[in-house]
Amino acid sequence: MIRTRSRAGAVVAVTTASAIALSACSASAASPDASDGGAATGGTLTYLEHQAYTSLYPPAAGFYPNGALVNNVTARLLHQDPATLELEPWVAAALPEVNEDATEYTFDLRTDVTYSDGTPVTAENVVANFDLFGLGDPSRALIVSEAINNYERGEVVDDDTVRFHFSAPAPGFAQAVSTINSGLLADATLERDSEGFGPGNAAEIIGAGPFAVESEQVGTSIRLAAREDYAWAPPSAAVQGRPHLDAVDIVIAPEDSVRIGSLVAGQADIARQVEPQHEAQVAAAGLEIVAAQTNGVNNGLSFRFGHPLLADIAVRRALIAGIDREELVSSIFSEGYPLATSSLSRTALGYAEQADAYAHDPALANRLLDEAGWQVGADGIRTRDGERLRLVVNEALPQPRSRDVITLIAQQLREIGVELELFQGDQAAQTAASADIDQIQIYHSMVGRADFDVIKSQFSIANRNTLQNDDESGAPIDAELEALLQRVASEPTTEGRAAASAAVQAHLTEQAYVLPFFEEPQVYGVRPGVDGFATESVGRPDFSDVSLEG
Repeated sequence: MIRTRSRAGAVVAVTTASAIALSACSASAASPDASDGGAATGGTLTYLEHQAYTSLYPPAAGFYPNGALVNNVTARLLHQDPATLELEPWVAAALPEVNEDATEYTFDLRTDVTYSDGTPVTAENVVANFDLFGLGDPSRALIVSEAINNYERGEVVDDDTVRFHFSAPAPGFAQAVSTINSGLLADATLERDSEGFGPGNAAEIIGAGPFAVESEQVGTSIRLAAREDYAWAPPSAAVQGRPHLDAVDIVIAPEDSVRIGSLVAGQADIARQVEPQHEAQVAAAGLEIVAAQTNGVNNGLSFRFGHPLLADIAVRRALIAGIDREELVSSIFSEGYPLATSSLSRTALGYAEQADAYAHDPALANRLLDEAGWQVGADGIRTRDGERLRLVVNEALPQPRSRDVITLIAQQLREIGVELELFQGDQAAQTAASADIDQIQIYHSMVGRADFDVIKSQFSIANRNTLQNDDESGAPIDAELEALLQRVASEPTTEGRAAASAAVQAHLTEQAYVLPFFEEPQVYGVRPGVDGFATESVGRPDFSDVSLEG
């Protein structure tokens, strides 16, 4: 059953399997809780993760292994309902007061919220959080949150009131404070540098969420322990106090065979990133498949038009016409991966259909390349003025089956005389190479966020800049695109933001800057007996309501 919601070596595999077995053996028995409709309390849930976390600094938590931790150890000012995308209070006592042009937000705060080290969440502490997240700190290599735009300063109004000021309209701020990128941290944690948020330091990252990090084995496992004193859940939360579970063991299992095999064998309770080719095995074993939508920029390619080989729009259009997206999705993925009809998911705020722009037409592709002066060589690859039409694409390691996707695309593009090479390397190598347009000309990625600003997060030169739309001076190459992206973030009305988002999508299409493949879900396998598993608005796990039967 599919429920849809809005490579390591042998030594690593053995180590992971041992960690899973130890975790399963250490699980305590669960007992019924009469105070919550009979849901069981106690027990340790074993959760299998595909990759290890890299940073627990909230603005850097977009990488899903980071987000799984930050989502459960931090609380936020507001909470976003994953089904309706409506906002409600969490650490804030009510929704904010916002001035007419969305340049001031005033929040009343609860006075009973504490961090896991016992320190209170105060107005001064909340302002310190957002001054860091909104402005960053280059001296500590701490980035500005991509969820926060036009931030100027925070102000302590009184003991339980804070006000935030912006240099230009910031209509996305209310949603921004509900995201993991705005997870509140204790004062001592705010003093850390970038390295201090990295692997080996998880137990020292102090949040106000329902769980706290109890222990960490770097690159292998992390244990989250339920907070006995947690009592400030959002109003819509099924569990208003302490989580049902005693603990969650997050075990790193990079090998698909180990992760899926352990889940099916009952050595684990939940596994993230069930690849499409394993869904039938998981379902046949009687487990539930949860495909949680990510509500953002679709999985696809960004063509870096600042590179000489991609500067000609005819070449970019030829690449789009030469790739058969329907073959890609039908042969590699499952029904949980709908074919994209725009750069944004249909469930994303601001979505505007662009489906007719991505038709597979090899004849058109060949004609465009012929007219652009690219002639087929003896080996089938086109050349012009002695230069081969050879392009390099990254492997998107966090994304499902990226290597298989690129392999098939390379075969399709070779049919029109284009050589596509996959860049090899681990996550650190991929990240470094992807920042260099001379190394990576086509970028494979996606990003989830349930707000209009997600499209700016992906393409703006101030954020992920997947198109590399900036020259050596830092100025935008396509100034119109950057201006449209800034409009998405700064239009004070919902209607204005929707119109700006539609204009961005149309521009991306008209200029042949992107080729979206599918609407990417986060796919989990969940064994029988695990109740209450849910995800937040972009598919990260939420363990606060999970219970184990028996």
